[in-house]
Amino acid sequence: MSSKDHVGIVGTGIYLPDTVLKAQEIAHLTEGVWTEENIVEKLGIEQKYLPGTKDGTQQMGVFAGLNALKQTGVDPKEIDLVLCVGEEWKEYPLTTSGIYIAENIGADNAWAIDVQQRCCSTIAALKMAKDMMIADEDVNTVMVVGGYRNGDFIDYTDKAMSMMYNLSAGGGAIILKKNYGRNVLLGTHVMTDGSLARDVGVKYGGTCNPINRDNLSIAYKSLQIFDPIHMKNRLNEVSMKNWIHCIDRAFEKSNMSRSEMGYLAVLHFKKSMHFGMLDLLGLKADQSIYLSKYGHIGQIDQILSLQLALEQGKVQDGTVVSMIAAGIGYAWAANVIKWGVI
Repeated sequence: MSSKDHVGIVGTGIYLPDTVLKAQEIAHLTEGVWTEENIVEKLGIEQKYLPGTKDGTQQMGVFAGLNALKQTGVDPKEIDLVLCVGEEWKEYPLTTSGIYIAENIGADNAWAIDVQQRCCSTIAALKMAKDMMIADEDVNTVMVVGGYRNGDFIDYTDKAMSMMYNLSAGGGAIILKKNYGRNVLLGTHVMTDGSLARDVGVKYGGTCNPINRDNLSIAYKSLQIFDPIHMKNRLNEVSMKNWIHCIDRAFEKSNMSRSEMGYLAVLHFKKSMHFGMLDLLGLKADQSIYLSKYGHIGQIDQILSLQLALEQGKVQDGTVVSMIAAGIGYAWAANVIKWGVI
């Protein structure tokens, strides 16, 4: 790919709800199973965000998209395509979130499609955006955008779900332009493992277990690990290996060495795993941001991490950024972004 044939990131936008749930309150919701201290020190959650009455999944995508337009100065009529990474838990089932967002941010000339890969959706959508922009002369400006509030489904008394106590709420957006001349999106690698496809999900509300009067009281708190033993054993066997493989392949596709990484935009997970990954990659603590004050906003985490890093000066011209994610299903993904002028 020549220097004139590339895709660059123009900027980002974030939306966060007004209400937070603090570690002490999460501890109370677990009915004594977890202490405040352990929620902070082990799970790494100081607080997370709770959606308000205005904070539907699609609407939070609108708020984030408008914020991105404001921060970048991009005219919404320039947008040719909206790739929505918002979750399936939204205001109205079977409505297309990307079309709703495009309409409500004024992207009158864009077409839209929804992309679903759980917490890997943003990285996958960025790859799709780049590939489509390079392949199609009519696609020159793309917004990747979405909202997330899967924390609504958490039953805090379910001990097996402690890995998801961090599920938060919010929206994020990234605007990309063809031949932008800076902040180039380079290689991406994504991989999946279908043996884990049915290990986690919302038990009630689909065609297998429709919501009825017998399960109504528990249906909306039924995000569960269906097969805890298989999931734990399989993830212990393959997860870190797959992550490192994705990172290495993304850097190979970018004709760069992993040692050139200057900032890691990573989702929120437990504290020991975060800092263990930094050690494994040879990074210092200040080469990433631990999202303990935000929780896990699903596929929005990487957008949030990049925006915070830019605000804090952790990403500057010349910084090599890698976004990484993992999503239930199971999927792993990593990309490489070279910040600054080409």
